[in-house]
Amino acid sequence: MTKNFLLLLVFCLTLGGLFAQQDEQYTQFMFNKLRYNAAYAGSNGAPTVTAIHRSQWVGLEGAPGSQVVTFDLPLLNNRIGIGGNLVRNSVAVSQNITLDGSYAYRVPLGPGVMSLGLQASLRYFSTNFSDLTATQPIGSDNAIPVGLQSKFVPIFGLGFYYHTEDFYLGFSSPRLLANNIDLADDDGVIGQEVQHYYMMSGVIIGEENFKFLPQILVKYLPSAPFDADINLSFILMDRITVGGTLSIGGSKEKEYGESVGALFSAQVNDYLLVGVSYDLTLSDLKGVQDGSIELALRVSFGDREDTPDKEYVNPRHF
Repeated sequence: MTKNFLLLLVFCLTLGGLFAQQDEQYTQFMFNKLRYNAAYAGSNGAPTVTAIHRSQWVGLEGAPGSQVVTFDLPLLNNRIGIGGNLVRNSVAVSQNITLDGSYAYRVPLGPGVMSLGLQASLRYFSTNFSDLTATQPIGSDNAIPVGLQSKFVPIFGLGFYYHTEDFYLGFSSPRLLANNIDLADDDGVIGQEVQHYYMMSGVIIGEENFKFLPQILVKYLPSAPFDADINLSFILMDRITVGGTLSIGGSKEKEYGESVGALFSAQVNDYLLVGVSYDLTLSDLKGVQDGSIELALRVSFGDREDTPDKEYVNPRHF
């Protein structure tokens, strides 16, 4: 199978994704909650920067790649949280870059904290058709655009997030506008963003040096197959996390799963967390690539123990 064919295969799969899952996949979604839910802003209890890099389907030319950097912090005695995401996704000759801004209002509720969030985003789409590999000159076919085509689209979203010291639950829709993302200048609509809805939850079971942490991220898109990431992890000595993530759905033909992954993270100290994961592909692409790799880094500034309002819990593992 030639590299050109693989490139064409990935490109076609990406076009098909316009009618299904449009957001990027992250195995370590538990360290990337602000990407999905604006109401998470400020929940970590200290100014925090998180960076994640994902290389999907390693060894497959033109395969997807994702990078995200998030920042959030609590303000006004933890009553307010603000944050932002800078996200880049690429596949074959196309890429999109998203800049998000998030605002969360947080109030004590029972043993934990409830927050409501708003998100505003600007997204940049681009495709450089000059980078395509073809058997004939691309300019000879009027159906194929020449050079770089791009456009900007606005996005708005909402979120709800509740957490205690050992439990969290969130609902969100980071994109509520059905934007036309066609790069052509005609009046037709071929590619369109769709509303994305997420539910996330997790609970810590156990105490002291051994804890069990099951987590789930459910993704819903109208007219798309059910999609969810299920993670089961163990926390050792309150510092080391080892576990696995199963991504299910994403296909009407193979509902048993898209991939299964193993992850490892270490809370090096009170301020620094590092994580790594590897996914084994279960879909039809499993024979033409070498899996997916993710690296995560999270840095917190300041001491959570200095939080003036002790009603606001700050769970490190969430």
